[in-house]
Amino acid sequence: MSAQELNAATVESAEQAGGAAPATPKRRGNRLRIALGVIVICQLMVIIDGTVVNVALAKIQEDLDFSASGLAWVQSAYSLAFGGLLLLGGRAGDMFGRLRLFIGGLALFTLASLAAGLAPSAGALIAARAAQGVGGAFAAPASLALLATTFKDGTERQRALGVFSMIAGLGLTLGLILGGLLSTASWRWVFVINVPFGIGVIALARPFLQDTPRHPARFDVAGAAVSTAGTASLVYGFTRAAADGWSDGLAVAMLAVGIVLLLGFLAIEANVSQPIMPLRLFGERSRAGAYINMLFMSGAMGGLFFFLSLFIQRVLDLSPLQTGLAFVPMAAVQFGGARTAPKLVARFGPKAVTIAGTLAAMVSAIWLTRLDGTSTYPGGLVGPLILLGLGVGLAFMPLNMVILAGLPPRDTGSASGLLQCLQQVGLAVGIAVLTTVYSTSLRDSAHHPNPALSPQEQLHHNLGEGIADSFVVLVAFLAVALTVAALVFTRRPRPAPAVAVSASPQSTRSDS
Repeated sequence: MSAQELNAATVESAEQAGGAAPATPKRRGNRLRIALGVIVICQLMVIIDGTVVNVALAKIQEDLDFSASGLAWVQSAYSLAFGGLLLLGGRAGDMFGRLRLFIGGLALFTLASLAAGLAPSAGALIAARAAQGVGGAFAAPASLALLATTFKDGTERQRALGVFSMIAGLGLTLGLILGGLLSTASWRWVFVINVPFGIGVIALARPFLQDTPRHPARFDVAGAAVSTAGTASLVYGFTRAAADGWSDGLAVAMLAVGIVLLLGFLAIEANVSQPIMPLRLFGERSRAGAYINMLFMSGAMGGLFFFLSLFIQRVLDLSPLQTGLAFVPMAAVQFGGARTAPKLVARFGPKAVTIAGTLAAMVSAIWLTRLDGTSTYPGGLVGPLILLGLGVGLAFMPLNMVILAGLPPRDTGSASGLLQCLQQVGLAVGIAVLTTVYSTSLRDSAHHPNPALSPQEQLHHNLGEGIADSFVVLVAFLAVALTVAALVFTRRPRPAPAVAVSASPQSTRSDS
């Protein structure tokens, strides 16, 4: 009997000795549903905060007297802290206990959300956003690792991963919808809404989530420091490039520093006995491909949501509330696609479902390149949004499944931390690259005005053309993701290893 099985048996015997009734299937099912709710609400809070402020930025700027350049830090402070510390957060959970990191990280995130909602000045809001990112960086990797150990049975875990992936995929879209709804009352509600949910999740975490065994080890201090500095430099460089252009010297310098530090990080990880990011995570072909796929998918989604929000408000002249509601069709179809994805994966395998979802998203991106200043919401956006929702709903679940499949317990935190780190870097890269194309197109349009258009029509024309041109990058990103899924993912699932994601002998592996 393994140590994990012996521990589980000891806990069960202690419960029975203490007079606790054996868990019935119904009671066990209820506990698992509550556990899944705790995990996905935490993940939803962290993901939504990456986009929920987008629609509220204008009101924040007005109330707190932000400068145009300073306003970008409301988003950047969160992204820098979150993206820079995710690898550290993932590995810390493996070593010190994921439930402890989950509760502690979420507590910091909740307190920082309250501080952001009550912020009296621009500086206070930026500091609170950075603290939110720190809390999220420790809670988010632990949430996915706790899911893998709480749901032991292979079928249960696959269903739970389906729900988790659905929520993770919906988070960015729901952030835009909630941002529009909440900011109509006050932008402060965008942050304060996290507080009651955070308190509820913290209260339920310890009674319903099963903690994972700790894996005491020598902490990779050098790897932690260099990975955090390198990722933060890279995210900062891309974020600054998005705001100030690629000609900005500091943006280019930070990108160069980030690349050098991350190359140094890989060298460190290859030579230490207990790395913060074990390179064996890339040893399996499908998992390495899934990480690459997630990077490019996230890059496409980050740029798309940013510029679609801009198009809807600046070209279609819709209010923040209407902008949020404009994404409802996408969210509805995305929800349906994510609910269907586990059944499709069981029948056709992760490779086929990932290819189908990525292809649908790429067709949507091609469609969006046809936008212009005369496009309407029904005629120009509804169709692509529905197709995009279907694609994202189908693609994210099998990617999460492939990344977590067959990992030993000591590596699940690092694997999930790396996954979410790549998502954050992808979001920053996508926005920065699309912004460069968009700015170049605007400059070209300004040099060649159409005298037949009124100033307002010319503005709409230039904005629409610039956004449509930037969406060509989306097509390229998704084409890379599609190619990786087609050529790198293996077709057939391999036999389950002796030690799967959890200690349960029922765990299955499906990483085709």
